[in-house]
Amino acid sequence: MSARPMSIQEAEPSATKRFIAALRQLHIDEPDVDKRWQKMGSLLGELLAEPSVKSQSEKWPSCDQGGLSEGGQRAQNLLLYEDPDHGFVVNGLVKAPGTRTSIHDHAHNWTLYGVLDGSETIERYERLDDGSRPEYAEVRKTENVQVAPGKIDLVRPWQIHAEESGEQRTVAIIVRAEKPGGFLQGRYDPETRKYWQGYGPTQIPFE
Repeated sequence: MSARPMSIQEAEPSATKRFIAALRQLHIDEPDVDKRWQKMGSLLGELLAEPSVKSQSEKWPSCDQGGLSEGGQRAQNLLLYEDPDHGFVVNGLVKAPGTRTSIHDHAHNWTLYGVLDGSETIERYERLDDGSRPEYAEVRKTENVQVAPGKIDLVRPWQIHAEESGEQRTVAIIVRAEKPGGFLQGRYDPETRKYWQGYGPTQIPFE
């Protein structure tokens, strides 16, 4: 029988326990949400730099990213940790080469997206219309950035974006203010100017 893959909390106990403890303490000490998430980004950077975390992520399974059109299958995230007091979660995400997400927002949810292995292109968009027309949105790409391991992207609420993995398997560690999947998030098609909503990624408990 093969050994089960280690969870994020087992990969590097001292580093991971420090990471989780520091996130919990920031929720107590820093009432300013923007400042808190900026500080959390530095903590995530330290975790991404741990060689043992990258090594154990080689055992993580690939995550389906769902369909890019309305009604498509929901994406998947590995659920590595959910905080019982403050509600934040730590997700793992493994994408096959050349995998592209839909253009989307995270609704009200704050998100830190850290690349652990591989490379990605991150696209940012701005909305041009006033949102008054149902199922309609005009968006324009404002950034197209290549990112490598160690890069952390702070995605604020309602920020429109998309990611595409490079020529090799890409692994990310994501910290979210709350577990997604229970509320609707925006989806955008720049060509048709179609706007719709869908639920966030399915959470797959992983140990």
